[in-house]
Formats: sequence, C-alpha cells, structure tokens
Amino acid sequence: MIPQPIIETKRLLLRPFDVEDAARVKLLADDERIADVTASIPHPYPEGLAESWIMSHPVEWGNGKLAAFAIVLKEQDLLIGCITIMNIMEHEGELGYWVGTDFWNNGYCSEACKSIVDFGFKFLKLNRIHAHHLSRNPASGCVLLKSGLIHIGEGVIMCGYRKERESIELYERVYT
Repeated sequence: MIPQPIIETKRLLLRPFDVEDAARVKLLADDERIADVTASIPHPYPEGLAESWIMSHPVEWGNGKLAAFAIVLKEQDLLIGCITIMNIMEHEGELGYWVGTDFWNNGYCSEACKSIVDFGFKFLKLNRIHAHHLSRNPASGCVLLKSGLIHIGEGVIMCGYRKERESIELYERVYT
C-alpha cells in the first residue's frame, strides 16, 4: 500500500490524521456552527467519534475509497479542520471539508481545496470530482468555484444535524 502523502501549500500542511488529533477534532467539530453548515457532523459531537473516524482512515485509504487530510497551519503546527475526497469509486470522488470557526474567512478552505482537487486528479487519477454545499451556506460555494468546480444544479438532502431536508447546490469538475 502506498502511504498517504503530505501536501504542502503556502500556509498549510494537508496530512493524514493521527489518533492523537482526536481531541482537537472533537473540540473544533463540537461547535454547533460547524454542524449547522455541514450535512453529516452531529451536534453535540459524541465522545469517541473522532477516534473511531480517524482509525477508519488507513483502511479506507488502503481500499482506495477515501483520502482524508488534517488541515494544519504550518507556522503554528495547529490543526484547524479537515478536507477529504470520499466515496471514491469508478474514478470519481466527492470533495468535503470543514474548518474551525475561529479560522473562517481567511482563505484556508480555498487554499486546501485547490490543492486537494489537484491531488485528486493527478495522484488519485480521478476523472471527476463533485461536491455540494447547503444552499444557505454560500461561502462554501465560493470555495468550490475558486477550486475550479462549476455549479451544475440543485438538490435536496437529509441534513444530519437538523434531521430535516435541506436544499443543496451541486458542483463538479471533470479532468481535462
């Protein structure tokens, strides 16, 4: 198995998670504002979830189904969020990300997304990367557009936190 690489950007390291990151993941993800703008992060964030989630990554990486990266500020060596390409199959994958609220509006998601999209096409050899965001979270759409994805439509999903159907915006980028 090829080890998951570390990706370096101007300000960030995108690296595999380590189980020692679990406390930081829980601290960041337990913020209700994170759960409110993501489709699958629960609130309150349960004890032990971060550990089990992180421990699943190597198996999923090895199976070619997931590339999950901790978003780390290089200068402070501080974990601030997560970016993944998940549900990988048939040369396609789904992009997902979140950043702790103290780090919003600094361009970190855009910087990480640009690098992970490039990684998906060049390293993982994907032909298509798709993503969605809740319609009421247009800032996430800006991140996706800056990363080269295009808006392709709208949809509805069951949102994990609110446990109700929510409108989403759909995006994709096809490798050319």
